[in-house]
Amino acid sequence: MSKIICSAAIRGAHKIVDMAEAKFEEAIKKYGPEHEVSYPNTAYFLPIIYSMLGAKVEKLGDMKDIFQECRTLLPAQVSENIWLPYLAPALDAGMATFFAEEMYEAIRYLETPDFYTKTEDPLENNIWLGAADDVIFRKRGVEFVDGTAPGFAAIMGTPDDNAVASRIALELQEKNLYIFMHDQTNGKNMAERLVENKVQVGWNTRLVPFGKSYTSAVFAIGFACRVAMAFGGIKPGDYKGNLIYNKDRTFAFIMAFGPVSDEWYANAAGAINWGFPTISDYDIPEILPTGICTYEHVVSRVPHDEIVQKAIEVRGLKVNVTKIDIPLSFGPAFEGERIRKDDLFMECGGGRTSGVEVLVSKDMSEVEDGKVTIEGPDIKDLQVGQNVPLGILVEVAGRGMQSDFEPILERQFHHLINYIQGIMHMGQRNIMWLRIGKAAVEKGFSFTHIGKVLHGKLHQEFGAIVDKIQVKLYTELDKVEEVQELARKVYAERDERLGSMTDETEEVFYSCTLCQSFAPSHVCVITPERIGMCGAYNWLDGKASFQINPTGPNQPIQKGDCLDEKLGRFKGINDFVDQTSRGAVTDLALYSLMNSPMTACGCFEAIAAMLPQCNGIMVVNRDYSGMTPSGMKFTSLAGMAGGGAQTPGFIGVSKHFMTSPKLFVAEGGLTRMVWLPKMMKEEIKDKLMERCKEIGRPEFYDMIATEENGTTEEEILAFMKKVGHPALEMEALV
Repeated sequence: MSKIICSAAIRGAHKIVDMAEAKFEEAIKKYGPEHEVSYPNTAYFLPIIYSMLGAKVEKLGDMKDIFQECRTLLPAQVSENIWLPYLAPALDAGMATFFAEEMYEAIRYLETPDFYTKTEDPLENNIWLGAADDVIFRKRGVEFVDGTAPGFAAIMGTPDDNAVASRIALELQEKNLYIFMHDQTNGKNMAERLVENKVQVGWNTRLVPFGKSYTSAVFAIGFACRVAMAFGGIKPGDYKGNLIYNKDRTFAFIMAFGPVSDEWYANAAGAINWGFPTISDYDIPEILPTGICTYEHVVSRVPHDEIVQKAIEVRGLKVNVTKIDIPLSFGPAFEGERIRKDDLFMECGGGRTSGVEVLVSKDMSEVEDGKVTIEGPDIKDLQVGQNVPLGILVEVAGRGMQSDFEPILERQFHHLINYIQGIMHMGQRNIMWLRIGKAAVEKGFSFTHIGKVLHGKLHQEFGAIVDKIQVKLYTELDKVEEVQELARKVYAERDERLGSMTDETEEVFYSCTLCQSFAPSHVCVITPERIGMCGAYNWLDGKASFQINPTGPNQPIQKGDCLDEKLGRFKGINDFVDQTSRGAVTDLALYSLMNSPMTACGCFEAIAAMLPQCNGIMVVNRDYSGMTPSGMKFTSLAGMAGGGAQTPGFIGVSKHFMTSPKLFVAEGGLTRMVWLPKMMKEEIKDKLMERCKEIGRPEFYDMIATEENGTTEEEILAFMKKVGHPALEMEALV
């Protein structure tokens, strides 16, 4: 290795260990050796130290032995007149650097608890997130295993120009990489430049501002170590296994901008232990022979317009990104992007206008592959704030295509459209909601680009069953209503496929986690008698989805032992939800509103809420914009029921569930229903009246109030007394 680089790395390591040890001595005097230290909310202690040495640093006094290890690892400063092989000493110095920095950062958490936000996204007054806690780690770490995220770029410093910084970050996002940002160049850091350029940073966009100093690089390396232990089966203390796992499996690299300090060299030497090379735009010595890293170790003087591709090449990363022919960037990194009010150009659906999306299978002769058409005004014909209806009709044909597969392909619209930068999609079926940002329109985004995305990505992901795909988009109300009528028939046929199946006849239910990009702790459990709250997936759809994609969002769940038949609590379901929600939800009652209700993301067709004075339950659908007897409109209720949190008394539901025998079983069933919007009551009238007959109360349909009978609890209570509503005689809800 280069004598210049190695001598600088060893000098830097000595400086860092000295600095950290001085901080340790101050902390010992102030807090005492028994004072606890940790990275917040993690079971991995200080992860680099834990993974390399197997040592659990839990108290300040535990650091003493680690500093002794650092001193053992530190080689003597490089002499000017003696030439030796410097690889091993430099790598040891790099390892000592990470151990020292990890302890330094742990003491920072102790001395300045609010230095980092300890959140998933930046705060208004602080963009530095600090070490990822275990909730974030479990959610994101698995992506390094399943290929969703092949690796990460650890950024040191920043280009001098905001636009260049944004372009490099965007190019890395398009490769599906995470971007971990540290330190500054000439008083400026990359994260600040991105924020100034109105780029959203945070875990949701994979642009992670870990810390404002070089010592925060340990958060990136520590993340890689945790991936090896949690998902690679590497045991704490198995340093060789950890290093080899990351070299072979985590395609990470250091990208340095501007002058490289001794401290940066020390961190770069440490990263080489893991097989992570350094690519720099500055004029520094290069280390081109292969050795620890897959290819070169240090490559410098790389122009900004080539640096991302060069980093990919040097790391040996094989990125398979098919370019979609649209004027915007496209990839999973944009799935969690929100389009806020000030950035909004227009909306479709979501109660603002009519909106519907549906996929149907056709005969091969009826589909022209790649054809994308639009009837009605396109975005270029509209002004800011001019919302229009939108109907998306996708017609597919294929020798392996079955009608059972239609909803699985249709449900992909949600994440595929969200992959478009500057576009936000929520909901599905006839409650879909699309928000289009001003920046996307400025770059020439058209409705037809949605068709191109759906055509290209459905071919890629479902090429085994689909041969032809054409997309028709409509923005004229009469045409959208025609699609809605077609969709209602298709939805009804899908719902009827369940036939006589019940929750008792099946031992396996299915999960849906498609919406975890918006609500990370949400897990939808789909049963024969409880369609997904979005209304898009029933039990058969979940089964078909699992057949098509065994590692996808719809997984089988063994019910296991029944813990409470009335509430619908099962051991197997609780275990699955506990694991899949990453510990956020440990107990789930399938049939209850009041006890451990199911979580929701925000894509529900309707919301059920208790009305204490009425001793009953109201349900309001997304399309109803008026006041409800709860004192809240749908939008306010959505804040109570969504977000992936369990809120007793509030729950997201599908319209189909309103006539299920399992509706609110724990609270007494259908007879708890006291209020529905008239539009929803009319929509499900036939099935609801049939269900009333099944429970021996054919008159009950007329006992359910609507907004015509009142929109306050007092008014509904008076109506209930007038009609003799059975909820008045039932056990109190609260």
